Amino acid sequence: MSDQNHAPTARSKPPPAGEEEAGTMLKLGEFEDVDTLTLSEASLVINALMTKRRKDRKDRNETDVLNKTLDYLDAFARFKQKENVEAVERLLSAHKELTKYERAQIGSLCCDSADECKTLIPSLADKISDEDLQELLDEMAKLMST
Repeated sequence: MSDQNHAPTARSKPPPAGEEEAGTMLKLGEFEDVDTLTLSEASLVINALMTKRRKDRKDRNETDVLNKTLDYLDAFARFKQKENVEAVERLLSAHKELTKYERAQIGSLCCDSADECKTLIPSLADKISDEDLQELLDEMAKLMST
């Protein structure tokens, strides 16, 4: 019998859904390099879309889920003014050592201290110093109060 190399008869199976993990090592699966939004950015996008639809008098198709999402974003989005949302995005984007996911989490959680932030986002531990992270958080806090 000859040793012939045959093509595999089955495709490799993707990891089961729900195996993503945001611990000290990020395992985001299919979401690994996906662009992410902070809650404030999501609020801006959805509200702008709703405003445009109202202006164009298009069927808004406002579902219960959409209304609950808007309520959630209104309650938890930390930055309400477009200029501040954009300023936070610029601050976060300057930290190329962080993943898109980590930047979105920092921008949504708006922690008071670097220690709190690293506790809630364990993957930050070896990526950014406490001093640099605290400086970033302090700059973001200034934008929350304006």
